[in-house]
Amino acid sequence: MTPDALPEEVETRLADWRGYLLARRTLSPADVDELEDHLRERIADLASRGLDDDEAFLIAMRRMGDVDALSSEYAREHSDRLWKQLILTPADDDGPAPRRRREPLVVIAAGLGAGLALKIALSIAGMTTHGTPDGAAVAAMMRTLALYVAPFLIGYLAWKRRLPARAVAGVALGVAAVAAALALLPFAAVGDAEVFAAPFGDTSVLAALHAPVILWALVGVAYMGGRVLSGDRRMDFVRFTGEFAVYYALLALGGVVLLGLTASVFGLLGVGVQVMEAYVDWVLPLCVPGAVLVSAWLVEAKQQVIENIAPVLTRVFTPLTLIMLMTLLAVLATAGTLVEVDRELLILMDAVLILVLGLSLYAVSARDPLSRPGWFDGLQLATIVAALAVDAIMLTAMLVRIAEFGFSANKTAALGLNILVLIHLAGHAWLTIASFRGRAGFARVSRWHTDYLPLYPAWAVVVVVAFPLLFRAA
Repeated sequence: MTPDALPEEVETRLADWRGYLLARRTLSPADVDELEDHLRERIADLASRGLDDDEAFLIAMRRMGDVDALSSEYAREHSDRLWKQLILTPADDDGPAPRRRREPLVVIAAGLGAGLALKIALSIAGMTTHGTPDGAAVAAMMRTLALYVAPFLIGYLAWKRRLPARAVAGVALGVAAVAAALALLPFAAVGDAEVFAAPFGDTSVLAALHAPVILWALVGVAYMGGRVLSGDRRMDFVRFTGEFAVYYALLALGGVVLLGLTASVFGLLGVGVQVMEAYVDWVLPLCVPGAVLVSAWLVEAKQQVIENIAPVLTRVFTPLTLIMLMTLLAVLATAGTLVEVDRELLILMDAVLILVLGLSLYAVSARDPLSRPGWFDGLQLATIVAALAVDAIMLTAMLVRIAEFGFSANKTAALGLNILVLIHLAGHAWLTIASFRGRAGFARVSRWHTDYLPLYPAWAVVVVVAFPLLFRAA
């Protein structure tokens, strides 16, 4: 289905909606045409995800309510009738309704599969309460940790999106290539006594940090239904990523509280040690990866509601982040020479910049590209400018350390990421300024992000594949 070739019933509803807007005489025909194009794209996108025509039209219309007040009014007047039709009209046996009924079972099966895969890997490495950890096995297990979960998440999304066979083969080949690289490349060895105190610059640790980025990009291919060239699909995946992180954090916090209370109760009964062993041996290995699948399912199940979280989170954390960045600038200005800046501080500053980038992406994904720049865009611009100032200081500090001590795997990885984030945020700031001056629409900011995002998994591939060969003695 394409945005220009929707089912006849949907076309009838679109004509009704269009007539409704034009009859109010508050929008020009050209404006209605532009809104209709966006609505058609959203309907086609939702239908490609497995929703039937009525569901796709209703959810797209409700989302359009954020863009246009008349669309919101139209949705309120017509949504009750559409929802009744969805509930009272039985779905075909091969339609989306039976798939939705089976979906929780698919999620549970995939979550159990991921948990068992992790449990088996932990047992092989000896990382249980009854085993003696083997340094090389633990290093290999940590390096390949994401591989025990990502294939199951990809499988669920491929089933959900009805991913074409060619796309399935491509994603499977990508996962296999990552697994082969992590297993066969000459990563720096870690001795038994050093297994939990390996230097951060170790290529094995760098691979463990960057392999999930590559695998998450492959998850994105499955989420986008194989349509990786679509900017709108990429922005949908950005939104999915942010909402997934929110759900996973909530599940993790709830799980910690529940397990803590349970352990306390059993501790009072004198069996606390046995319960903790059961937690380490079975509960954590099964629940941690299982929560990944549950979080993805919750985002999918609540996609028409959860998007309201995005603007709330960005409006809360953006001003707080700006205050933090201004404080950091003041501290860095009195920190002494750049050579004396601690390496761990440089790493933490990169994490702060990634946080700023994540907030920017989340804000863009939740923003209507057709609306004019407002006060929050100005606040976000100020946050990005402060982040660029911090990034410039960190980049200078990295270059000074490299000039003083030479290149290493850790410094090179941090330098590459720093430059990527610097260019990414600078482009966002430049286009935002252009939108304030009326020289460009805010849609260009969204396109800049979606076009730039593939560079991060590309850099992760370089770190995972090239660094073990370039820094063998790291």
